[in-house]
Amino acid sequence: MAAEDSEVRSCLQEIVKLDLEIKALIQDIRECALTEDILEDLNKDARLKIGKLQKKIEELEVFGIEADLEEDRQVIMRDVDNHKDRLSNIVTSLRQSNLTAKFAMEKANSEKLLSSRSSGVRQRARNKESLAKQASAITESLIGINKKLTEQVGHSESTKSTLLKSSKTVTDTMEEFKNMGAHIGTSQKLLSKYNRRQLTDKFLIFLALVFFMVSVLYIIKKRLW
Repeated sequence: MAAEDSEVRSCLQEIVKLDLEIKALIQDIRECALTEDILEDLNKDARLKIGKLQKKIEELEVFGIEADLEEDRQVIMRDVDNHKDRLSNIVTSLRQSNLTAKFAMEKANSEKLLSSRSSGVRQRARNKESLAKQASAITESLIGINKKLTEQVGHSESTKSTLLKSSKTVTDTMEEFKNMGAHIGTSQKLLSKYNRRQLTDKFLIFLALVFFMVSVLYIIKKRLW
């Protein structure tokens, strides 16, 4: 009888141990099952321990059926009924925990997807803003280039006008130089004529002087004779 009591106590202790281990797994499923793989591993362990617990309850039921005393049999069978109810509650709790975990994962995935979409929208918005800034910068750059080109054209027109005036001045100066050259040529011709005339005059004066000297000598000679 003592041996039977020892076996019953050992069976009850194993049942309590498995009950606590299964409840811990159920708690992990609610709090730690962040992915399908983790959830599957926890469920695998929970199902294995539920199978062991069911066998231990069946073993306890055998002890109750085979008990010699009616009082012992009734006590053991009440324990069997209690543990069967607990097992049923455990199975129900496991299902609810799985539903909770799957709902949490779906919610997390939805939030992640929404966050990803929101991030994508923000990224697209930033890209559009960046493109708008780039377009604005390019537009401003083109406006600046256009302004510089306009200024350059104006400067070119001013330079062209200055060059035209300078060209006209050069042309006028060349005409003046030509006129001066003509005047200089005419002056040179006049000087040449003047020089030739001056030479002729000197020669005529020399001839006149020679004629005068000859006349004087002739008169003197005439008087002396």
